[in-house]
Amino acid sequence: MSGLSTVLQLGALETIAATHAPAVLATLAERRPGVNVVVRPSTSRARMFDAIAAGRLEAALVLDTGDALGDLGFPAPPHPLAFVDVATVPLVLVAAPGHLLTTRNRLTAGDLAGERLLSNVPACSFWMAADHAIGPAPERVRAGGVSVMRAWAEQGLGIALLPDFAVEAALRSGTLTALAFPAPELSLRLVWREDREDLPGLRDLLYAVGAQGLSTTDLNQADGPSRVSNRS
Repeated sequence: MSGLSTVLQLGALETIAATHAPAVLATLAERRPGVNVVVRPSTSRARMFDAIAAGRLEAALVLDTGDALGDLGFPAPPHPLAFVDVATVPLVLVAAPGHLLTTRNRLTAGDLAGERLLSNVPACSFWMAADHAIGPAPERVRAGGVSVMRAWAEQGLGIALLPDFAVEAALRSGTLTALAFPAPELSLRLVWREDREDLPGLRDLLYAVGAQGLSTTDLNQADGPSRVSNRS
């Protein structure tokens, strides 16, 4: 792809890079074939935020919740960054078929006491979401990334709180069962530096990301977009 002197860099958490970035690139290639974008998967939000502030990344996709950047539980960046929520990511608490909890019509966090909750690391979005929704009742079992947590849950090694897109096929095939727990939703949040919006191709990139969940008009009108204040 040609037509720009600058290659645009889009950061994304690894799970998002694997599941959402291909559609973004396809949308951009169709609408603006001259815009060249490189996706940079990362496990560190802090490094992505620092890279946006320094101009090494033009934008990044993270999972979050609430009205401010970092409400999920990770440190907000020390730099003022703009953001907008472009999609909702529902979570599902899953277990292997035959698990005792699958017979319950309604579960609360207290009902999960003594269960093995498959997890990754404390910095993981789904670990933080479990902190909010479930609390400390279940035993945390460090398994690994989303694919490992899903596979371990399928083999009956514990329950897991995972994004619906990661367990959709397993639920359809019957290798996992959704538990009757009111799991939360996360927001797919697009972050960038508002003062760089005139960079050639950047608005096209923002619109291509927004097209996955919001129309261009929605993205233009999405509260400003929101700004995060300077805090640690």
